[in-house]
Amino acid sequence: MREEATAFVPGHITGFFSAHPADDPTKAGSRGAGLTLTDGVDVTVEPTDDAESTVVLDGEELQIDPVDTVLETLEVSARVEAESALPLGSGFGVSGAMALGTALAANHVFERKLSKNELVTIAHGAEVRAGTGLGDVVAQACGGIPIRLEPGGPQENKLDAIPERARVEYVSFGELSTADVLSGETDQLSAAGAQALSRVVKEPTLLSFMYASRLFAREAELLTEQVARTIGDVTEADGQASMAMLGETVFALGTGLSDAGYEPAVCATHPAGAMLR
Repeated sequence: MREEATAFVPGHITGFFSAHPADDPTKAGSRGAGLTLTDGVDVTVEPTDDAESTVVLDGEELQIDPVDTVLETLEVSARVEAESALPLGSGFGVSGAMALGTALAANHVFERKLSKNELVTIAHGAEVRAGTGLGDVVAQACGGIPIRLEPGGPQENKLDAIPERARVEYVSFGELSTADVLSGETDQLSAAGAQALSRVVKEPTLLSFMYASRLFAREAELLTEQVARTIGDVTEADGQASMAMLGETVFALGTGLSDAGYEPAVCATHPAGAMLR
């Protein structure tokens, strides 16, 4: 057993998706596409003598169900301490990042000797079971600009990617409940997601991704008034922007938000997936 280990997991913005439930959470998931970010989550795991595990994000003790499930699956008790500049519940895949980072770091600390695919499967299943996401974990394990062609964990899914890199700006106006959206009627959302995916598979470029994402957000009826107004401002400034799924967050390529008069956070697409520090 080691004293501690830290994993970095990139943030993930989903541009569009379709939901694909299954009785087995490791086989459930989503098709879609998104951007992984150089802004992400550092997750440190250390053993604890307490029977109960502790989860801390940016100094605040929280209950994050996917993290608890990962620790239970690995049969360990630990203190999990995460730091991130990304807000929770705003479309950046923070809960998925914490689940995946916990799996990677705990596997190292407790010498569970599991493979990457096994750990990603555990984290993905935990995230799906909690209702906090469907595709973030597999995308964050991959890095880059992943296209999720088939749903599920690594043993089930099929991934491709857009072979580009980009500067990314974002502004977040608040939270949206992923669980509320996913537990409701998703037929219209999934139909829009399938159409968006078809467009990007036909033309796997960042411009195609942004166009498909904007169309999806409108057709899935997920746009809030603030988000729609901000995307319009970026468009008027000749930029490319869309909504992060699922959060009241707008992301743009290049200097789109800056050119529109906003003061965004700035990062870039991440060239690699989650990793131990």
